[in-house]
Amino acid sequence: MEAFFDNKTNIINAHICAVRDDAVMYTLETKFEFGGRVRTVLRDENPLPGSSSAVVGAINWKDKTIEANGHKRKCEDLRRTTGFLFTRKQFWRWSSTRIEYELSYTHEEWKATTEEGKTTAGTFITPFRPHLFGPSKRPIIKLSQTALLEDEVFLLMVFIYEEVKRQDRTNTSLSGGTSSW
Repeated sequence: MEAFFDNKTNIINAHICAVRDDAVMYTLETKFEFGGRVRTVLRDENPLPGSSSAVVGAINWKDKTIEANGHKRKCEDLRRTTGFLFTRKQFWRWSSTRIEYELSYTHEEWKATTEEGKTTAGTFITPFRPHLFGPSKRPIIKLSQTALLEDEVFLLMVFIYEEVKRQDRTNTSLSGGTSSW
């Protein structure tokens, strides 16, 4: 799967569209309250016939939980870190029976790898610098076939969660649609 976000600066309020035909696959909507972000919901725009709800994933920012396909788990149970300041690694796993993904961020790109970095399961390219004389590049997400089979929604939610947290840590980017200055 290769898709792009139609909103270049605010990924938590955007449509995720297929690169091949520009069809909307998912919609991300975020609810804000006085204290900031409350909940980001991922809606499937092409649900299976007979499914009751189009909501397939959510991030509860206050509770620090992620929902995928109707199941809710705390981020601290899904994520583990190893190493120290410069050798720190992040690992995400939905359950003990699923694949564990190592997440890394370099040069405006998140990468989820399996088997100690040998196989790339997905990438999330987040070019966030606006261009003066040309159009800005849009965020692109790519997931491999193995990631699509089991963890499509989970990896989408993890990439979005990590990118929003990264933007919160920087003071030169927009965070959730509001300026961080």
